[in-house]
Amino acid sequence: MTRQNSVLNLVLISILFLTLLNSCSIHPKAWTAPSKPAFTGELALNERLTNAAQIELLGYYGAEEFVVDSLGNIYCGVHKGKQRFASGAILKIKPDNSVEEFLVTDNWVTGMQFDKNGDLIALMNDVGVIKIRSDKTIDTLLTQTPNGEAIRMGTGLKIASNGTIYFANMSSTNRTSVKYINKLILEMKPTGGVYAYDPKCQKVSTISEGNYFGNGLAISENEDFILVSETSKYRILRYWISGEKKGQSDIFMDNLAGFPNNILRNKEGNFWLGFTTKRNDQLDKIHTKVGMKKFVYGLPTFIQPKPEKFGMVIEINEKGEILQSLFDSKGTSVTEAGAVFEHNGYLYLGGDVVSYVSKVKL
Repeated sequence: MTRQNSVLNLVLISILFLTLLNSCSIHPKAWTAPSKPAFTGELALNERLTNAAQIELLGYYGAEEFVVDSLGNIYCGVHKGKQRFASGAILKIKPDNSVEEFLVTDNWVTGMQFDKNGDLIALMNDVGVIKIRSDKTIDTLLTQTPNGEAIRMGTGLKIASNGTIYFANMSSTNRTSVKYINKLILEMKPTGGVYAYDPKCQKVSTISEGNYFGNGLAISENEDFILVSETSKYRILRYWISGEKKGQSDIFMDNLAGFPNNILRNKEGNFWLGFTTKRNDQLDKIHTKVGMKKFVYGLPTFIQPKPEKFGMVIEINEKGEILQSLFDSKGTSVTEAGAVFEHNGYLYLGGDVVSYVSKVKL
């Protein structure tokens, strides 16, 4: 046996050993995915996103949860490296499309909105809900759920007119990483939850005790319900927060054509829904096979299947009806559209591992 073959065999044995070892750290449940919908009708493929301009993010990645100030500056949280989520910044995108660092952060900021006082309320990975004042000092508002669990992967923060802060938490045990995101998708278990925080009395209440990759969140125009995307189950849930149905929940949209991510209500009272990518046939098939899911998760990250580059956003009304859809089916310009924001006749699109913001004229 040649030295080269010996080295190759050693590498293969090491990969197999690591695969078996990693497989033991996941305990997935079997799930039968519904047959995915075809790209027809209101979902007919088009290339309306391929004319997008790209705004580079100073070497950062992962533009998430856009928000705009009174001067038309757009802010977004970003992280330092393509797979490094532990440090980052809040960037300011000016009306002329120039970008500057507004605030360097120790962790990825994944949700934000200005409150009535002009302070920036945000979700920071591994911290919780924070307040960023105009002088850029930071106050920590909330670090735990009502059950005393940590808010380590908060997402989808929105503020109601009465000041109540709504947000989702994907995990109380792990901060964001590619490996853990894959675990959430494959394990198919309800983790984290959805919460409401009243900063006046500093009280937090539970809306949902667990979600399947609970991700984006939006409040309806009348503030009678909130929408929460469940990325791994391809659906949107509705939680009633006022009126006769207060305290109830139902499925708002089911069996979506992709992995739903952020949700934004626009000025017309409709919602923009961003997608990380389209559905994957192989993933849907292995969801019924617990052993196969353990094996796939155990593979080294560089070997694991990667999400397909596919830009997709849809506009939906309060009945869950699709009003329009926009695509970059080859991912040539918009490789991912998980984050979506509408401002002055343009859509701004970002993604967890994308180093730019796509700007598309509507």
